[in-house]
Amino acid sequence: METTGEESLVVKLGDVVSLDKIQIGTSGDIVKVAGEGKIRRRLFDMGLTPGAQVFLRKKAPLGDPLEITLRGYELTLRKDEASNVIIKVTDLPQEK
Repeated sequence: METTGEESLVVKLGDVVSLDKIQIGTSGDIVKVAGEGKIRRRLFDMGLTPGAQVFLRKKAPLGDPLEITLRGYELTLRKDEASNVIIKVTDLPQEK
């Protein structure tokens, strides 16, 4: 993982990053859910658990919220919630 500017990251296969840092079209496996108390419990209740596969479908123009595909359904998360979900990148978006 390399930084190329303020918040811009170049993410590679195998990198471990938070869900809010990846590009649209990236897939990964959840390795950890951070946060404490109610936030962590809410993320677990929504199915965001270690081992689950996620795919970033969409981001709003300002990056908040994000829409992911998880366990066969679509889920929308705020950017601060997504920052608590740590994934290992397994697939990158296709180059055009």
